[in-house]
Amino acid sequence: MPNITIYTKSTCSYCHAAKHLLREKQVSFTEISVDGDAQGVRAMSARAQGRTSVPQIFFDETHIGGCDDLYALEQAGNLDKLLSAGSDK
Repeated sequence: MPNITIYTKSTCSYCHAAKHLLREKQVSFTEISVDGDAQGVRAMSARAQGRTSVPQIFFDETHIGGCDDLYALEQAGNLDKLLSAGSDK
């Protein structure tokens, strides 16, 4: 299973929805809140090809995107495949 990192803000409904889906999948993730953290937003943006919106989601070093991207992976049937990648290590 990849190491999952999600950059969030506490008032972001998309952040809550993305975390809800990950919890439904029973996967652990590291949440990095960028509430009022300009340096944190810059670090997130550097990882996320310039994106400054939240959430920004990473599986290991692979940028998944935001909430809509995560749900699109689920709709396409690809999220479980990505979550199980490397589970045989």
